[in-house]
Amino acid sequence: MSAKTANAYRELGANPYRPWPARITSITQLTATEKLFELRLIDQRVREAFSFTAGQFVELSIFGVGEAPFSISSAPSKQGFIELCIRETGAVTSAIHRMRCGDVVGVRGPFGRGFPFEQMKGSDVLLVAGGLGIAPLKSLINHIHDERHAFGKVTILLGAKNPAEILFRHEFDMWKHRQDFDLIMTVDQADENWDGQVGLVTRLFDRVEVDPEITYGAICGPPVMYPFVVEEMRKKRLDVDRIYVSVERRMKCGIGMCGHCAVGHQYTCIAGPVFSYWEAINLQEAL
Repeated sequence: MSAKTANAYRELGANPYRPWPARITSITQLTATEKLFELRLIDQRVREAFSFTAGQFVELSIFGVGEAPFSISSAPSKQGFIELCIRETGAVTSAIHRMRCGDVVGVRGPFGRGFPFEQMKGSDVLLVAGGLGIAPLKSLINHIHDERHAFGKVTILLGAKNPAEILFRHEFDMWKHRQDFDLIMTVDQADENWDGQVGLVTRLFDRVEVDPEITYGAICGPPVMYPFVVEEMRKKRLDVDRIYVSVERRMKCGIGMCGHCAVGHQYTCIAGPVFSYWEAINLQEAL
């Protein structure tokens, strides 16, 4: 748990194991299996105290069903609300997919360590997402958007299995036409309406110009893609301590007590889920 989160719990006299009630205010069907849920914390004191960094996660409770961790997709600047992109895969996710606007869920957090946003300011940023990995990376993208003047060139490489599985398609279609973001999308399998790139996301690096001295890289997606994307970033001469990865683990308590998310000698819910690649390669089984 971050110091800011711990202070918020102390100020509110709250129990970090007890979820805060939040109301579903918006539901957007993104694909056949993913929905975007907007949640508003009900208690005004909690709402005002709640703050997070891009890359952090919350534990979402569906009362009577269970709890599961999800990365926050919205930007930290969106006060009072959080967005969670949820794929229907199990009991908790199936339960929330059946819920409607106005229903109440529970939220604990935010937990973990996010991307080094302040450290990245003044630099170029190269962001690479694969599949559902765009959900947590979207928080960082939107935060950069909100403070666009503080960053240099921003390049986003996005890969998906097919056009139907591209998350936030409408938003990214609009970003493709912005002059201050360089967005390139690719799919493994095209359909008859797809006019973009076809192939793995690593093939997009041939279209990217990078100044390694002033560029940070951020990667989020299936773990199998990480070594190959990092290899491409290293070919661009990015240092391993300027490349950040989000490590997926099944977080439980969120505060380093249960040991469920241990990776090497670290707990992902505290030391991660965002690690520099230098940190990750020195943690047993991190990637």
